[in-house]
Amino acid sequence: MDAATTVQATQLAGSVAHDMSMWGLFLQADLIVKSVIISLVGASVWSWAIIFDKWFTFKTVGAKTTKFENAFWSGEALEKLFKRVSAKPSDPMARTFCAGMNEWKLTLEQNSAIDDDLRAGLQQRIDRAMATSINREITLMERYMTFLATVGSTAPFIGLFGTVWGIMNSFTAIAGSQQTSLAVVAPGIAEALFATAIGLVAAIPAVVAFNKFNTDLGRYQDRLDAFAAEFSAILGRHLEQQGRG
Repeated sequence: MDAATTVQATQLAGSVAHDMSMWGLFLQADLIVKSVIISLVGASVWSWAIIFDKWFTFKTVGAKTTKFENAFWSGEALEKLFKRVSAKPSDPMARTFCAGMNEWKLTLEQNSAIDDDLRAGLQQRIDRAMATSINREITLMERYMTFLATVGSTAPFIGLFGTVWGIMNSFTAIAGSQQTSLAVVAPGIAEALFATAIGLVAAIPAVVAFNKFNTDLGRYQDRLDAFAAEFSAILGRHLEQQGRG
């Protein structure tokens, strides 16, 4: 009876010695599991920084684009609008507009007469200049989104690696101590599962944010493409009028 009481007291002391808080679980984990947790926490912090930056960027760009679009369709002369925004275009649509207008003005300044061949070549150069501008703007806006996708797809597996490693260490310790009570097993298992929890905490926001921003980016690119097509048609009509004149 005394021996059984001694074993229970030892197990109770071991369970009390373990701090089951998140910070305690981290401190009690071994070096590999700690490295996994630190990596996941760092990835999560960086992901949230990207999320807030992208949210602010998309909100700001959307508002500025709407403002430029209203000015473009207000009936203001293209030359006047170009002079007003060309010094410092504030959004991708304005920069796309400036790219097309720059090609337009450069060709007209170098050629006094517009024939059919020149008109066709100019139309292609204007379309190419605006397409290049759109691709450049979209590339800038999707910067760091690959990191969100990477965290979303790999963080659960990195956390799972930490969990498997921690459980292996727990089973090794159990085999060495020859004690299988819940009080002995629980702390080690909790430390191991903590890594999986951190992995999910890092992955879930990254996946949700990536899907949202990727959808928003696709819609914005469609908006730019539609504007470029309409603007190109407007310039094409101007070229036809000049050719007839």
